[in-house]
Amino acid sequence: MSAPERWLVIGASGRLGRELCDALRGRGHIVAAPSRGRLDVTDRAAVARYLSDWAPDITVNCAAWTRVDDAERHEAEALRINAEAPRYLARACRATRSRLFHLSTDAVFSPAAGHPPRPFPEDHPPAPVNAYGRSKHAGERAVLEELPHRSTVVRTAWLYGRYGSSFVRTMLRHAAGQGTVRVAHDQYGQPTSATDVLCALLALADAPPARTTGVFHATCLGSTTWYGLAREVFRLAGADPDRVEPVTTASLGRPAPRPAWSVLGHDRWRELGVLPVRPWAEALAAFCRTEVSACCGH
Repeated sequence: MSAPERWLVIGASGRLGRELCDALRGRGHIVAAPSRGRLDVTDRAAVARYLSDWAPDITVNCAAWTRVDDAERHEAEALRINAEAPRYLARACRATRSRLFHLSTDAVFSPAAGHPPRPFPEDHPPAPVNAYGRSKHAGERAVLEELPHRSTVVRTAWLYGRYGSSFVRTMLRHAAGQGTVRVAHDQYGQPTSATDVLCALLALADAPPARTTGVFHATCLGSTTWYGLAREVFRLAGADPDRVEPVTTASLGRPAPRPAWSVLGHDRWRELGVLPVRPWAEALAAFCRTEVSACCGH
């Protein structure tokens, strides 16, 4: 085993952050996971002080404004958390020579009209369709501008895991109940397990910084719709998939527009000689087996 490293995980109470901290401590690394009360990442001076005191080898930014619809009415606040705070972190990492892994999203993309859908490569020009996507794109630019030689933007999508709420866990609750559930059938993406994302982060950490700068996509392989995902969750939970009712995104009346296609490609991993993600259906089956067994007390 390699020597323990000092890691700083921002947003450690979230869906990915908690699993990442578990994995890092299991590997024997030294982990700082400050709460929002201990470190306000929108306070530039506080960020600089904290990193100077802790001197991490690697910083991971999992913190974000993720309320997509609310961002339409509070874009300035979303920008403070998703763009200004990452800039402060990148500057502090530059001063302390820490590597920075910054989590981003598939929502920075929108397919061009008239083009057949294909996975977006890492270097495809972003074109977000909502305020949340704009704020996350601004955060990506800030990180790569401030820390070009020691930063990695890691885009993921449709995330679920052992901690926190998620679409998958919501569908498991519906599957255990009665009645139908209405789910959009016209948005395509990649359901992704937090376990697969943390494995991707660990693979990046094991590689030299010079080979991991820029953008990587950490999503499970393949694609489906929210409707297809919900049906598969119901099937894995032993419920009738026909209880899932397909509807259009427009009929759900959400304030923020959603991209119809946000499937990501993984060419950068092939350059590293690594593909640390599974097909989405395989990852989902493993997760649902664990969740259903836990609910049933097995």
